[in-house]
Amino acid sequence: MPADSLTARLSTHQSLLLGSLLFGLFFGAGNLIFPISMGLTAGSSVLPATLGFLVAAVGLPILGVVASALAGTVSLHELASRVAPWFGVLFTCALYLTIGPFFAIPRTATVSYEMAFGGTLSDGAGRWALAGFTAVFIAVALAAAIRPGKLLDYVGKWLTPVFLVLLGLLLVVARLGSGSAAPAAQGPYASHALSQGVLDGYNTMDALASLAFAIVVIEAVRRLGVTQPRRIAIEVGRAGVLAAVAMCVIYAALAILGSRSTHVVARDANGAVALSRVASESFGGIGHLLAALIMGVACLKTCIGLLTACAEMFRTMFPGSLSQRGWATVFAVVSFAVANVGLDTIIKAAVPVLVLLYPLAIGIIVLGLLDPWVRHRPWAYRLTMLGAGVVSLLFLLATQAGVPAGVASAASAAGGVLPGFELGFGWILPALIGLVAGMALPRR
Repeated sequence: MPADSLTARLSTHQSLLLGSLLFGLFFGAGNLIFPISMGLTAGSSVLPATLGFLVAAVGLPILGVVASALAGTVSLHELASRVAPWFGVLFTCALYLTIGPFFAIPRTATVSYEMAFGGTLSDGAGRWALAGFTAVFIAVALAAAIRPGKLLDYVGKWLTPVFLVLLGLLLVVARLGSGSAAPAAQGPYASHALSQGVLDGYNTMDALASLAFAIVVIEAVRRLGVTQPRRIAIEVGRAGVLAAVAMCVIYAALAILGSRSTHVVARDANGAVALSRVASESFGGIGHLLAALIMGVACLKTCIGLLTACAEMFRTMFPGSLSQRGWATVFAVVSFAVANVGLDTIIKAAVPVLVLLYPLAIGIIVLGLLDPWVRHRPWAYRLTMLGAGVVSLLFLLATQAGVPAGVASAASAAGGVLPGFELGFGWILPALIGLVAGMALPRR
């Protein structure tokens, strides 16, 4: 292990291993189903849509981990508490529960089940099969998650390489250049494919997960002997480039594959169905099995990382409550219960939560990257979060059915003055104004 000093750095092999860990943690259920589903609908506009998707699903997650390291914080709770202690607790709990037992962990189990057995069993048998499958899946993930010191081995050394080999085999045999020509774009992709791609990238939850995974990624770097915050940020950035290249290539390949597979899959099909049918067309009878294996490995490694990160965070945030194993077990039980409400319900319920949390998470990431200038300016944190949070909440309420007339009027007024409000980006200008105003106020 390298000496604990300001000059300690990772070897090439260790950087590759860390890059594999980052890729493995981020690339899970949504990362397979959303790009191919986007490609089906985007059609001939798949390239700008993919570019927007890469911004949200690759750029933001890598920056999230780097921002946490650069700020010298070991957790989201510590970073978010610079806004206010109560905000640190509230935002951290909301984010971890979202990418943990309430949405993302159950999604990894249900997507794996849908790929393996979805549509092949009767409703009654399907409910029992879902319960049995998710119980085994989450139990396996829990067995790995209660040994956080082995995370680099489980995900970086074993599961990620297996996943890349299986997915690479599928993409090569599917022959991206073949199939039907991409049809005309549908829905929002016909008018604003780039911004819609960004919103699609939100669905992966990876920017949120980056703030959650920071605690385990930074700990992995520390275990390899690098402890100086700036050096940790550099090493994470180096490994992040490797992970980002791999994710960009795979996302683009999946999106293009989806855009050229409309002769096989209905354009309104979800990504799990699309991937399964494309695999069946390319490999015949074993295609479904290959798709199920790809999805299972992708989801399992992400599930392990999420359980580990959530348990570590809650143990740290609430000392004296439960051990890391205790929290991991609690989250596994809750995840099992939520998983059995079904994949469609989980995805639908997650959308409004993401609309509210994503702008706040992006604001935290930007503030972390600007740490040398804003660390001792608490109002920069507070006013940035206030601007992003108020407008995001207004947009969320405006998009829900049956909102009060006053909220509708306020949303209409905001839409008239805030650029990008109707697309979900109206929070950017208020957040920037808050950042500038906070920087102008006296230092602490």
